[in-house]
Amino acid sequence: MRSRYSAFVVGEPLHVRYLLATWHPATRPASLELDEDVRWTGLEVLATEAGGPEDRRGVVEFRAHHTRDGVARVLHEVSRFRRDADGWLYVRGRATWT
Repeated sequence: MRSRYSAFVVGEPLHVRYLLATWHPATRPASLELDEDVRWTGLEVLATEAGGPEDRRGVVEFRAHHTRDGVARVLHEVSRFRRDADGWLYVRGRATWT
C-alpha cells in the first residue's frame, strides 16, 4: 500500500508502470494516466485487516491527502489486496473524495 502511494507521489512513467504491475490482472486497466495537477501530501493508514505473512488477502483503509488547484482534499479509500507468488496486488477500492 505504501509503495503504491509513493508511486502516485512521484508520478513518473517508471512509477506508473509499477502501479500497473502491482494491480491484479482481473481488475487492472489497460493504461493509467495520473492527474498532473494533483500533489499528494500525506498518507494515513487508518486500519488493516489480514494482510499478514500467512494471509492471501488483505484490506487497508486509508486517507491520502493532496492538493489540486491549491485546494486541500482527501481521498478516503478501503482497498482490497491479494497476494500471489510475486507479492501483494491491488484488486479494487471503495473511495470517496472530499
